[in-house]
Amino acid sequence: MSSASSTPGNTAESPTGTAGGTRRRRRGPRPWLAALPLIAFTALCFGLPLGALLYGAVTRTDPATGATTATGEHLARSLQGPYLGSLIGSVQLSALTALLGAVLGVLIAQAVVTSRSRALRGAVLTASGVLANFGGVPLAFAFIATLGISGVVTQLADLTSLGWNLYSFTGLAVVYLYFLTPLMVLVITPALDGLRPQWREAARNAGADGRQYWRHVALPVLAPSLLGGFVLLFGSAFAAHATAAALVGGSVPLVTLKIADALSGNVLVGQENVALALGLDMVLVAGLVMALYLPLQRRSARWLR
Repeated sequence: MSSASSTPGNTAESPTGTAGGTRRRRRGPRPWLAALPLIAFTALCFGLPLGALLYGAVTRTDPATGATTATGEHLARSLQGPYLGSLIGSVQLSALTALLGAVLGVLIAQAVVTSRSRALRGAVLTASGVLANFGGVPLAFAFIATLGISGVVTQLADLTSLGWNLYSFTGLAVVYLYFLTPLMVLVITPALDGLRPQWREAARNAGADGRQYWRHVALPVLAPSLLGGFVLLFGSAFAAHATAAALVGGSVPLVTLKIADALSGNVLVGQENVALALGLDMVLVAGLVMALYLPLQRRSARWLR
């Protein structure tokens, strides 16, 4: 009896012990340990420059004694006069081009998604991937040769008589749309693919027309992706520098151009700390943009599964 009674007891305990051992074995190392290389890389490549930027923006060194003191003068000057105007100009240009790029990108992506041609879809998405990363000085010179004062299209269409000026706020906005619109196509196409045909059929069976379907079904579903794409385009336009520097120089007030002028001493000598303060202003704006983008990205990801 004792052996018989002990056997079930052992049998009952062994699965528990095995399960506990399995659970202990499955725990293993903590998952965040695998992210340590990425954390170290981020801290080294982003944390140190950000710390140096913050330190330079809030400190001042006396050239006579070499003593360093804390000050808010640089931050205050970065939000006054032409520096504030350049920051506002960058925000205006980024908001305008992001809005136009988002609208054009959605229209192009919708045409591609509704098309039955796989060749067209592949060509548009491939071209969008290339054009979204084509910027800087080569893009500026391409537009100068095409739509500049002596550009081919400008001469053939006589755009000068119509008031066209590539080296202006409007011309710079057109150039920015060249790489922002393809970026929106890449961002919004997966969201448009996530619109299920059953939703349109259900809306049609309920008596809704195409406009009501887009207003009450499609747009609410696409809203996080649309807003996220707009925020992403805004950040890309806000941080662009090389294209504007090669195209308009200082004729259009932009914060990136002011930072370059302050660092090089083209306006006033010894304005490096003001440039750091302007860079900190850009980081704050970019941080606000990312704070808006990340929740929208997580919300829109639910519809892409």
